Amino acid sequence: MTIMATVILLGTLDTKGMEYDYLRQCIQQAGCDVILIDVGIKGQPQIKPDIPHEQVAQAANVDLAQLVATGDRNTAIEAMARGATRVVLDLFQHGRVQGIFGLGGFGSSTLVTQVMRALPIGLPKLVVATMVAGDTRPFVGAVDITMMHSVVDMAGINRISEHILTNAAAGIAGMATAYATFKARSSGKPLIGITMFSVTAPCVNEARTYLEEHGYEVLVFHANGTGGQSMETLVKDGFLAGILDITPTELADELLGGIMSAGPQRLEAAGAKGIPQIVSLGALDMVNFGPMNTVPDKFRRRKLYNHNEALTLMRTTEEENAELGRLMARKLNQAQGPIVVFIPLHGFSLLDVEGAPFYDPTADQALISNLKDHLNKDIEFHELEMDLNDPRFARAMASRLDEYVQTQIKQPASNQHTTA
Repeated sequence: MTIMATVILLGTLDTKGMEYDYLRQCIQQAGCDVILIDVGIKGQPQIKPDIPHEQVAQAANVDLAQLVATGDRNTAIEAMARGATRVVLDLFQHGRVQGIFGLGGFGSSTLVTQVMRALPIGLPKLVVATMVAGDTRPFVGAVDITMMHSVVDMAGINRISEHILTNAAAGIAGMATAYATFKARSSGKPLIGITMFSVTAPCVNEARTYLEEHGYEVLVFHANGTGGQSMETLVKDGFLAGILDITPTELADELLGGIMSAGPQRLEAAGAKGIPQIVSLGALDMVNFGPMNTVPDKFRRRKLYNHNEALTLMRTTEEENAELGRLMARKLNQAQGPIVVFIPLHGFSLLDVEGAPFYDPTADQALISNLKDHLNKDIEFHELEMDLNDPRFARAMASRLDEYVQTQIKQPASNQHTTA
């Protein structure tokens, strides 16, 4: 039996009707159905959609005519994105979406990628846009959006755009067909998420090996902002059985304006979901900036370390670490599931051990003391006389996570915590 995939085309048909009509034909010729959704507000669509813009606006609880009358482009984009998200999620929940595609400039890309970010990881998402050559992180976020550079502005069908759109149509049709027929080679093993930085890699590798030997499939996330967001998205979507958050360094970047922040909600998803989490202090001795000449002037006299040509690390101070300790405690105190904190008393990273550039026991102790003082007393807490990358430290964390996950597998875990 042949399974036919359906691709959603999401776009502004008042300005890009010709391009979307061409895409629709290409995708249909590739063997997929198409649902064309109009999110344009400048005028009447140039081609007939399957879901008109009035219906999208209604899904956002706004009147299209009133929205147009305001003349506020940003408000219109936000409203149509909100409505389109509800429409698309409803289609997805009814099994009618195997891929989604959008094209355009900055405004259109903002709208369509907002909708895409609401869809689960694994569902094909493709955007053809003019701004792909720039910073795409605000558009991609923490999900698997594929972005393709349009090379030229999408203004009609010409010898360049025809090639680009033909390839893009073939790409989304192929991905959607693969998604519709995909059968996971699942091992049935519980999935564990671990956060890593190069300066915490020995710890992560030891913990990963331990967990794999004990029957888990392990996903390692680079704690570069996007990595932390991606892990927590998988937590929210129910993929992960537990978290080994060895490297919450993104908290330091969020606090001090580094380039690898994962946003203000970092370290909250596992607690809200109620899955077991083991948390440590990996790489909280540092904040990340770009090349040395990009470090903000106010930090130029600080202890800086040239990690490579593209990355400069700044040592966190005693005062900053104290605030990080309080911040972590506030977040962890909200957890609805099992949580254990492991503290390495002799360094948070490869750079934070005796003789290394960021070694500063006083600053480390400020974080530890404030975390302990503000953490709920029923949260399990271990202080070990070793540095984070000691293999014994890694195995201790992995072993404790294994115990909690196995408890939840056999019997739903309660919110009771044991004090060490």
